[in-house]
Amino acid sequence: MRAGLWAASWIAVLLLMTSATSLINRSQAPSGSESSEPTPSAVPLSSVSLTFDEGRSSQMEAARILKDHHLRGTFFIDSGFVGAADHMTMDNLHSLAADQHEIGGHTLTLADVTSVEPDEAARQICNDRVNLSDWGFKVTSFAYPFAASTPQSEEQVAGCGYNSARGLGQITTPVDCPDCAAAETVRPADLFRTRATSEVGSKWTLADLEATVMQAEKAGGWLQLTFFDIDNSGSPRSISPALFEQFATWLTARTQQGTMGVRTVHDVIGGVAKPVVKGPVAAPAAPGQNALRNPGLETAGKYGLPQCWQVSSYGTNTVVLSTLTPGHSGAVARRLDVSEYSSGDAKLLPVLDLGACAPSVTAGHSYSLRAWYQSTAKTQFEVYYRNKLGTWTYWTASPWFAANSVYEQAIWTTPPVPPEAEAISFGMNLFSDGQLATDDYEMYDTVGAPSP
Repeated sequence: MRAGLWAASWIAVLLLMTSATSLINRSQAPSGSESSEPTPSAVPLSSVSLTFDEGRSSQMEAARILKDHHLRGTFFIDSGFVGAADHMTMDNLHSLAADQHEIGGHTLTLADVTSVEPDEAARQICNDRVNLSDWGFKVTSFAYPFAASTPQSEEQVAGCGYNSARGLGQITTPVDCPDCAAAETVRPADLFRTRATSEVGSKWTLADLEATVMQAEKAGGWLQLTFFDIDNSGSPRSISPALFEQFATWLTARTQQGTMGVRTVHDVIGGVAKPVVKGPVAAPAAPGQNALRNPGLETAGKYGLPQCWQVSSYGTNTVVLSTLTPGHSGAVARRLDVSEYSSGDAKLLPVLDLGACAPSVTAGHSYSLRAWYQSTAKTQFEVYYRNKLGTWTYWTASPWFAANSVYEQAIWTTPPVPPEAEAISFGMNLFSDGQLATDDYEMYDTVGAPSP
Protein backbone atom coordinates (compact mmCIF):
# COMPACT_ATOMS: atom_id res chain seq x y z
CA MET A 1 0.00 0.00 0.00
CA ARG A 2 1.53 3.30 -0.94
CA ALA A 3 1.77 6.17 1.48
CA GLY A 4 2.11 9.78 0.51
CA LEU A 5 4.91 11.83 1.93
CA TRP A 6 4.26 15.37 2.79
CA ALA A 7 6.10 18.58 3.33
CA ALA A 8 5.58 22.03 4.78
CA SER A 9 6.41 25.34 3.24
CA TRP A 10 7.37 28.88 3.91
CA ILE A 11 7.93 31.84 1.61
CA ALA A 12 10.09 34.79 2.54
CA VAL A 13 10.45 38.32 1.25
CA LEU A 14 13.84 40.01 1.85
CA LEU A 15 14.70 43.71 1.85
CA LEU A 16 18.29 45.03 1.42
CA MET A 17 20.48 48.01 2.21
CA THR A 18 23.20 49.70 0.21
CA SER A 19 26.49 51.26 1.17
CA ALA A 20 25.10 54.58 -0.05
CA THR A 21 24.27 55.47 3.57
CA SER A 22 27.95 55.69 4.42
CA LEU A 23 28.54 57.79 1.30
CA ILE A 24 25.84 60.23 2.39
CA ASN A 25 27.26 60.28 5.92
CA ARG A 26 30.73 61.20 4.64
CA SER A 27 29.38 63.80 2.21
CA GLN A 28 27.38 65.49 4.96
CA ALA A 29 30.18 65.55 7.54
CA PRO A 30 32.03 68.85 8.01
CA SER A 31 35.42 69.08 6.36
CA GLY A 32 38.07 67.32 8.43
CA SER A 33 35.49 65.58 10.60
CA GLU A 34 35.76 61.81 11.20
CA SER A 35 32.10 61.53 12.23
CA SER A 36 30.03 58.87 10.45
CA GLU A 37 26.72 60.13 11.84
CA PRO A 38 24.34 61.66 9.27
CA THR A 39 23.37 65.28 9.69
CA PRO A 40 19.68 66.01 10.29
CA SER A 41 19.26 66.91 6.62
CA ALA A 42 20.62 63.58 5.36
CA VAL A 43 18.04 61.18 3.89
CA PRO A 44 18.84 57.57 4.92
CA LEU A 45 18.63 54.91 2.22
CA SER A 46 17.04 51.54 2.86
CA SER A 47 16.88 48.18 1.11
CA VAL A 48 13.98 45.75 0.94
CA SER A 49 14.41 42.05 0.22
CA LEU A 50 11.40 39.98 -0.80
CA THR A 51 11.99 36.39 0.27
CA PHE A 52 9.98 33.22 -0.30
CA ASP A 53 10.39 29.96 1.62
CA GLU A 54 10.19 26.28 0.61
CA GLY A 55 9.67 26.66 -3.13
CA ARG A 56 5.88 26.58 -3.12
CA SER A 57 4.37 26.36 -6.60
CA SER A 58 2.08 29.31 -5.80
CA GLN A 59 5.17 31.49 -5.57
CA MET A 60 5.51 31.38 -9.34
CA GLU A 61 2.63 33.85 -9.44
CA ALA A 62 4.68 36.16 -7.23
CA ALA A 63 7.63 35.68 -9.61
CA ARG A 64 5.43 36.72 -12.53
CA ILE A 65 4.31 39.86 -10.71
CA LEU A 66 7.87 40.74 -9.73
CA LYS A 67 9.02 40.34 -13.33
CA ASP A 68 6.23 42.63 -14.55
CA HIS A 69 7.46 45.30 -12.11
CA HIS A 70 11.19 44.71 -12.80
CA LEU A 71 11.75 43.53 -9.22
CA ARG A 72 13.74 40.55 -7.99
CA GLY A 73 13.31 38.26 -4.99
CA THR A 74 15.12 35.52 -3.07
CA PHE A 75 13.56 32.05 -3.11
CA PHE A 76 14.71 29.67 -0.37
CA ILE A 77 14.36 26.10 -1.69
CA ASP A 78 14.12 22.69 0.00
CA SER A 79 15.74 20.62 -2.74
CA GLY A 80 14.18 17.37 -1.55
CA PHE A 81 10.71 18.77 -2.35
CA VAL A 82 11.42 19.95 -5.90
CA GLY A 83 8.84 18.37 -8.18
CA ALA A 84 6.61 17.26 -5.27
CA ALA A 85 2.93 18.19 -5.05
CA ASP A 86 2.37 21.94 -4.46
CA HIS A 87 6.08 22.64 -4.96
CA MET A 88 8.15 24.08 -7.78
CA THR A 89 9.60 21.94 -10.53
CA MET A 90 13.15 22.04 -11.80
CA ASP A 91 11.95 24.08 -14.79
CA ASN A 92 10.42 26.58 -12.36
CA LEU A 93 13.76 27.04 -10.58
CA HIS A 94 15.62 27.62 -13.83
CA SER A 95 12.94 30.10 -14.88
CA LEU A 96 13.49 32.03 -11.64
CA ALA A 97 17.24 32.10 -12.18
CA ALA A 98 16.80 33.23 -15.81
CA ASP A 99 14.81 36.21 -14.50
CA GLN A 100 17.69 36.99 -12.09
CA HIS A 101 15.92 35.95 -8.92
CA GLU A 102 18.15 34.46 -6.24
CA ILE A 103 17.98 30.77 -5.28
CA GLY A 104 18.84 30.12 -1.63
CA GLY A 105 18.91 27.09 0.69
CA HIS A 106 16.30 26.05 3.25
CA THR A 107 17.50 22.51 4.23
CA LEU A 108 16.87 19.47 2.13
CA THR A 109 13.55 18.38 3.66
CA LEU A 110 12.40 21.38 5.73
CA ALA A 111 14.16 20.20 8.88
CA ASP A 112 14.26 21.95 12.25
CA VAL A 113 18.03 21.90 12.54
CA THR A 114 17.86 22.54 16.30
CA SER A 115 15.90 19.33 17.01
CA VAL A 116 18.05 16.77 15.15
CA GLU A 117 21.51 15.41 15.80
CA PRO A 118 24.44 17.57 14.66
CA ASP A 119 25.40 15.23 11.80
CA GLU A 120 21.80 15.15 10.55
CA ALA A 121 21.61 18.96 10.73
CA ALA A 122 24.84 19.21 8.74
CA ARG A 123 23.47 16.86 6.08
CA GLN A 124 20.25 18.86 5.86
CA ILE A 125 22.05 22.19 5.49
CA CYS A 126 25.07 21.18 3.42
CA ASN A 127 23.48 18.67 1.06
CA ASP A 128 20.67 21.04 0.16
CA ARG A 129 23.32 23.51 -1.04
CA VAL A 130 25.14 20.69 -2.87
CA ASN A 131 21.94 19.75 -4.73
CA LEU A 132 21.11 23.32 -5.70
CA SER A 133 24.69 24.01 -6.78
CA ASP A 134 24.83 20.81 -8.83
CA TRP A 135 21.71 22.04 -10.64
CA GLY A 136 23.61 25.13 -11.72
CA PHE A 137 22.55 27.76 -9.16
CA LYS A 138 24.77 30.19 -7.26
CA VAL A 139 23.77 29.55 -3.64
CA THR A 140 25.03 31.92 -0.94
CA SER A 141 21.98 32.65 1.27
CA PHE A 142 20.14 30.41 3.74
CA ALA A 143 16.92 30.66 5.76
CA TYR A 144 16.22 28.59 8.88
CA PRO A 145 13.05 26.47 8.68
CA PHE A 146 10.66 27.51 11.43
CA ALA A 147 13.17 30.31 12.24
CA ALA A 148 14.89 27.81 14.54
CA SER A 149 18.62 28.23 15.11
CA THR A 150 21.29 27.92 17.78
CA PRO A 151 24.92 29.07 17.87
CA GLN A 152 25.85 25.54 16.78
CA SER A 153 23.51 25.54 13.78
CA GLU A 154 24.75 29.01 12.81
CA GLU A 155 28.30 27.61 12.74
CA GLN A 156 27.07 24.70 10.61
CA VAL A 157 25.49 27.07 8.07
CA ALA A 158 28.77 28.96 7.81
CA GLY A 159 30.68 25.68 7.53
CA CYS A 160 28.48 24.58 4.63
CA GLY A 161 29.68 27.62 2.66
CA TYR A 162 26.79 30.06 3.02
CA ASN A 163 27.41 33.79 3.39
CA SER A 164 24.33 34.54 5.53
CA ALA A 165 21.26 33.01 7.17
CA ARG A 166 17.88 34.56 7.94
CA GLY A 167 15.67 34.25 11.00
CA LEU A 168 12.11 35.54 11.44
CA GLY A 169 10.04 37.69 13.76
CA GLN A 170 12.64 40.16 15.07
CA ILE A 171 11.42 43.29 13.19
CA THR A 172 8.39 45.28 14.31
CA THR A 173 5.29 45.40 12.12
CA PRO A 174 1.73 46.71 12.55
CA VAL A 175 0.76 43.06 13.06
CA ASP A 176 3.20 42.02 15.80
CA CYS A 177 6.45 42.54 17.73
CA PRO A 178 5.83 46.17 18.79
CA ASP A 179 9.05 46.35 20.82
CA CYS A 180 11.29 44.99 18.06
CA ALA A 181 13.68 46.99 15.88
CA ALA A 182 12.35 48.91 12.87
CA ALA A 183 14.86 47.26 10.53
CA GLU A 184 17.99 45.17 10.36
CA THR A 185 21.18 47.20 10.25
CA VAL A 186 22.96 47.86 6.97
CA ARG A 187 25.73 45.55 8.11
CA PRO A 188 24.04 42.91 10.29
CA ALA A 189 25.72 42.20 13.62
CA ASP A 190 25.13 38.47 13.07
CA LEU A 191 25.35 37.41 9.43
CA PHE A 192 24.04 33.97 10.34
CA ARG A 193 20.96 35.19 12.19
CA THR A 194 19.84 38.23 10.21
CA ARG A 195 16.60 39.78 11.40
CA ALA A 196 13.37 39.78 9.43
CA THR A 197 9.67 40.36 10.00
CA SER A 198 7.33 37.55 10.88
CA GLU A 199 5.84 35.72 7.91
CA VAL A 200 3.39 37.79 5.88
CA GLY A 201 -0.02 36.10 5.94
CA SER A 202 -3.75 36.58 5.67
CA LYS A 203 -3.90 39.08 8.57
CA TRP A 204 -1.70 41.53 6.66
CA THR A 205 -3.16 44.39 4.63
CA LEU A 206 -1.60 46.63 2.02
CA ALA A 207 -1.41 49.36 4.67
CA ASP A 208 0.54 46.98 6.95
CA LEU A 209 3.05 46.17 4.22
CA GLU A 210 3.50 49.84 3.31
CA ALA A 211 3.91 50.91 6.94
CA THR A 212 6.54 48.21 7.53
CA VAL A 213 8.55 49.41 4.55
CA MET A 214 8.25 53.09 5.49
CA GLN A 215 9.42 52.53 9.05
CA ALA A 216 12.51 50.72 7.74
CA GLU A 217 13.03 53.50 5.21
CA LYS A 218 12.90 56.08 8.00
CA ALA A 219 15.34 54.07 10.11
CA GLY A 220 17.69 53.67 7.16
CA GLY A 221 18.04 49.91 7.47
CA TRP A 222 17.52 46.64 5.66
CA LEU A 223 14.04 45.10 5.66
CA GLN A 224 13.45 41.42 4.90
CA LEU A 225 9.85 40.43 4.23
CA THR A 226 8.90 36.76 4.28
CA PHE A 227 6.11 35.15 2.18
CA PHE A 228 4.66 31.65 1.94
CA ASP A 229 1.75 31.03 -0.45
CA ILE A 230 0.61 33.62 -2.99
CA ASP A 231 -2.90 32.40 -3.75
CA ASN A 232 -6.58 32.88 -2.99
CA SER A 233 -6.87 30.02 -0.48
CA GLY A 234 -7.38 32.36 2.46
CA SER A 235 -5.10 30.20 4.61
CA PRO A 236 -3.30 31.95 7.49
CA ARG A 237 0.02 31.67 5.64
CA SER A 238 -1.09 33.10 2.30
CA ILE A 239 -1.86 36.43 0.69
CA SER A 240 -3.78 36.94 -2.53
CA PRO A 241 -2.05 37.64 -5.85
CA ALA A 242 -4.11 40.86 -6.03
CA LEU A 243 -2.65 42.11 -2.73
CA PHE A 244 0.87 41.13 -3.78
CA GLU A 245 0.37 42.97 -7.09
CA GLN A 246 -0.79 46.10 -5.25
CA PHE A 247 2.23 45.95 -2.98
CA ALA A 248 4.63 45.44 -5.90
CA THR A 249 3.10 48.44 -7.68
CA TRP A 250 3.48 50.61 -4.56
CA LEU A 251 7.01 49.33 -3.96
CA THR A 252 8.05 50.15 -7.52
CA ALA A 253 6.79 53.70 -7.14
CA ARG A 254 8.60 53.99 -3.82
CA THR A 255 11.92 52.97 -5.36
CA GLN A 256 11.56 55.69 -7.98
CA GLN A 257 11.79 58.27 -5.21
CA GLY A 258 15.40 57.22 -4.78
CA THR A 259 15.41 56.58 -1.02
CA MET A 260 15.20 52.79 -1.09
CA GLY A 261 15.78 49.83 -3.37
CA VAL A 262 14.55 46.26 -3.75
CA ARG A 263 17.46 43.83 -3.76
CA THR A 264 18.08 40.14 -3.28
CA VAL A 265 19.68 38.94 -0.06
CA HIS A 266 22.90 38.18 -1.92
CA ASP A 267 23.01 41.71 -3.31
CA VAL A 268 22.79 43.03 0.24
CA ILE A 269 25.27 40.67 1.90
CA GLY A 270 27.68 40.28 -1.02
CA GLY A 271 30.58 37.86 -1.16
CA VAL A 272 31.60 35.11 -3.56
CA ALA A 273 29.96 31.70 -3.81
CA LYS A 274 32.19 29.41 -1.74
CA PRO A 275 32.94 25.79 -2.64
CA VAL A 276 30.23 23.30 -1.69
CA VAL A 277 30.73 21.10 1.36
CA LYS A 278 29.02 17.73 1.63
CA GLY A 279 27.44 16.65 4.90
CA PRO A 280 28.84 13.67 6.84
CA VAL A 281 28.06 10.27 5.34
CA ALA A 282 25.93 7.79 7.30
CA ALA A 283 27.50 4.39 6.54
CA PRO A 284 25.48 1.14 6.32
CA ALA A 285 25.53 -1.15 9.35
CA ALA A 286 28.26 -3.77 9.54
CA PRO A 287 27.40 -7.38 8.58
CA GLY A 288 25.34 -9.06 11.30
CA GLN A 289 24.52 -5.75 13.00
CA ASN A 290 20.92 -4.57 13.45
CA ALA A 291 20.75 -1.39 11.35
CA LEU A 292 17.88 0.17 13.33
CA ARG A 293 18.13 2.68 16.14
CA ASN A 294 15.82 2.18 19.14
CA PRO A 295 14.57 -1.12 17.67
CA GLY A 296 12.67 -2.02 20.83
CA LEU A 297 10.86 1.36 20.88
CA GLU A 298 11.98 1.78 24.51
CA THR A 299 13.53 5.25 24.28
CA ALA A 300 10.90 7.99 24.25
CA GLY A 301 11.18 10.84 21.75
CA LYS A 302 9.08 13.93 21.12
CA TYR A 303 5.31 14.18 20.71
CA GLY A 304 4.66 10.80 22.34
CA LEU A 305 6.62 8.92 19.67
CA PRO A 306 9.53 6.53 20.19
CA GLN A 307 12.86 8.20 19.46
CA CYS A 308 13.80 7.81 15.77
CA TRP A 309 10.30 6.61 14.77
CA GLN A 310 7.33 8.35 13.16
CA VAL A 311 3.73 7.57 12.28
CA SER A 312 3.00 7.85 8.56
CA SER A 313 -0.45 7.62 7.02
CA TYR A 314 -2.32 8.55 3.88
CA GLY A 315 -5.85 8.29 2.54
CA THR A 316 -8.99 8.65 4.65
CA ASN A 317 -8.73 7.09 8.10
CA THR A 318 -8.14 8.00 11.75
CA VAL A 319 -4.91 6.87 13.41
CA VAL A 320 -3.93 6.78 17.10
CA LEU A 321 -0.60 5.53 18.48
CA SER A 322 -0.62 4.20 22.04
CA THR A 323 1.89 2.60 24.39
CA LEU A 324 1.48 -0.95 25.70
CA THR A 325 3.14 -2.20 28.88
CA PRO A 326 4.85 -4.56 29.00
CA GLY A 327 6.13 -5.04 25.48
CA HIS A 328 7.11 -8.20 23.67
CA SER A 329 10.51 -8.37 25.36
CA GLY A 330 10.98 -5.03 27.09
CA ALA A 331 9.03 -2.48 29.08
CA VAL A 332 6.87 -1.20 26.21
CA ALA A 333 5.47 -1.91 22.76
CA ARG A 334 3.51 0.43 20.50
CA ARG A 335 0.03 -0.08 19.09
CA LEU A 336 -1.60 1.55 16.08
CA ASP A 337 -5.38 1.91 16.20
CA VAL A 338 -7.06 2.65 12.88
CA SER A 339 -10.75 3.59 12.76
CA GLU A 340 -13.17 5.23 10.33
CA TYR A 341 -11.17 3.58 7.54
CA SER A 342 -12.10 4.46 3.97
CA SER A 343 -8.78 4.34 2.10
CA GLY A 344 -5.00 4.41 2.45
CA ASP A 345 -3.04 2.95 5.36
CA ALA A 346 -1.07 3.79 8.50
CA LYS A 347 2.26 2.58 9.83
CA LEU A 348 5.02 3.19 12.38
CA LEU A 349 8.46 3.37 10.73
CA PRO A 350 11.97 4.84 11.19
CA VAL A 351 12.01 8.60 10.61
CA LEU A 352 12.41 9.50 6.93
CA ASP A 353 15.59 11.51 7.41
CA LEU A 354 19.09 11.71 5.92
CA GLY A 355 20.77 9.05 8.04
CA ALA A 356 20.36 9.69 11.76
CA CYS A 357 17.43 7.25 12.01
CA ALA A 358 16.75 5.84 8.54
CA PRO A 359 19.30 3.06 7.95
CA SER A 360 21.73 3.41 5.06
CA VAL A 361 21.95 0.55 2.56
CA THR A 362 24.22 -0.76 -0.16
CA ALA A 363 22.75 -0.70 -3.66
CA GLY A 364 22.12 -4.19 -5.04
CA HIS A 365 22.01 -5.83 -1.60
CA SER A 366 18.88 -7.43 -0.12
CA TYR A 367 17.80 -6.90 3.48
CA SER A 368 16.08 -9.08 6.05
CA LEU A 369 13.24 -7.17 7.74
CA ARG A 370 11.88 -8.53 11.00
CA ALA A 371 9.38 -7.43 13.66
CA TRP A 372 7.24 -9.00 16.37
CA TYR A 373 3.56 -8.18 16.03
CA GLN A 374 0.03 -8.99 17.11
CA SER A 375 -2.89 -7.71 15.10
CA THR A 376 -6.66 -7.88 14.67
CA ALA A 377 -6.27 -7.54 10.89
CA LYS A 378 -3.84 -8.58 8.17
CA THR A 379 -0.67 -6.52 7.83
CA GLN A 380 2.49 -6.27 5.71
CA PHE A 381 5.90 -4.62 5.54
CA GLU A 382 5.82 -1.44 3.46
CA VAL A 383 9.17 -0.09 2.29
CA TYR A 384 10.46 3.31 1.07
CA TYR A 385 13.88 4.33 -0.17
CA ARG A 386 15.82 7.61 -0.24
CA ASN A 387 17.88 8.66 -3.25
CA LYS A 388 21.05 10.78 -3.30
CA LEU A 389 18.99 13.98 -3.55
CA GLY A 390 17.35 13.12 -0.23
CA THR A 391 13.93 12.39 -1.76
CA TRP A 392 11.90 9.52 -0.30
CA THR A 393 9.92 7.26 -2.64
CA TYR A 394 7.62 4.28 -2.13
CA TRP A 395 9.48 1.14 -3.17
CA THR A 396 7.73 -2.16 -2.42
CA ALA A 397 5.68 -4.21 0.05
CA SER A 398 5.82 -7.74 1.41
CA PRO A 399 3.09 -10.37 1.16
CA TRP A 400 0.42 -10.17 3.83
CA PHE A 401 0.86 -11.52 7.34
CA ALA A 402 -2.25 -12.93 8.99
CA ALA A 403 -3.90 -11.49 12.09
CA ASN A 404 -2.52 -12.90 15.36
CA SER A 405 -3.83 -12.68 18.91
CA VAL A 406 -0.34 -13.32 20.34
CA TYR A 407 3.07 -12.01 19.31
CA GLU A 408 4.61 -13.65 16.27
CA GLN A 409 7.70 -12.63 14.32
CA ALA A 410 7.14 -11.36 10.78
CA ILE A 411 10.17 -11.96 8.54
CA TRP A 412 10.67 -10.92 4.93
CA THR A 413 13.64 -10.43 2.61
CA THR A 414 13.51 -7.47 0.25
CA PRO A 415 14.43 -7.59 -3.42
CA PRO A 416 17.87 -6.13 -4.27
CA VAL A 417 17.96 -2.43 -3.40
CA PRO A 418 17.63 -0.15 -6.47
CA PRO A 419 20.86 1.48 -7.74
CA GLU A 420 19.70 4.97 -6.76
CA ALA A 421 18.76 4.02 -3.18
CA GLU A 422 20.98 5.19 -0.30
CA ALA A 423 18.69 4.31 2.63
CA ILE A 424 15.44 2.51 3.33
CA SER A 425 12.68 2.81 5.92
CA PHE A 426 9.94 0.27 6.57
CA GLY A 427 7.00 -0.42 8.82
CA MET A 428 4.13 -2.82 9.31
CA ASN A 429 0.89 -1.25 8.15
CA LEU A 430 -2.83 -1.41 8.68
CA PHE A 431 -5.06 -0.90 5.65
CA SER A 432 -8.39 -1.45 7.39
CA ASP A 433 -9.97 -0.72 10.75
CA GLY A 434 -8.09 -2.61 13.44
CA GLN A 435 -5.26 -2.71 15.97
CA LEU A 436 -1.60 -3.56 15.34
CA ALA A 437 0.97 -3.85 18.14
CA THR A 438 4.66 -4.08 17.17
CA ASP A 439 7.99 -4.39 18.97
CA ASP A 440 11.59 -5.56 18.56
CA TYR A 441 12.32 -4.54 14.98
CA GLU A 442 15.39 -5.81 13.13
CA MET A 443 17.00 -5.08 9.79
CA TYR A 444 20.06 -6.89 8.47
CA ASP A 445 22.00 -7.01 5.26
CA THR A 446 21.39 -10.60 4.12
CA VAL A 447 25.17 -10.90 3.84
CA GLY A 448 26.06 -12.00 7.38
CA ALA A 449 22.51 -11.80 8.78
CA PRO A 450 21.90 -13.92 11.91
CA SER A 451 19.28 -16.62 11.84
CA PRO A 452 15.82 -15.50 13.05
